Amino acid sequence: MAKVCIITGKHSQVGGGYSNRVRATKFNPTGNRRRWANLQTKKIFVPEIGQSIRMTVSARALRTMKKNGVDATLRKAGVLK
Repeated sequence: MAKVCIITGKHSQVGGGYSNRVRATKFNPTGNRRRWANLQTKKIFVPEIGQSIRMTVSARALRTMKKNGVDATLRKAGVLK
């Protein structure tokens, strides 16, 4: 399973590292580091279809489902038809 949120599309990003030593020397390449999204694997019950679905979602998507409802959020994301 890919490490991507199925609702928000969040995934990992690569960005430059930064060390405190840069301030002193003005040059200290630290290379790139991968920043991971806060993804959780959850089993969520959808009452409209009467089934539980296991999915990988971000913490932001969990808050969105709590606010708007599971069915509405999944239909807007295209997971349910």
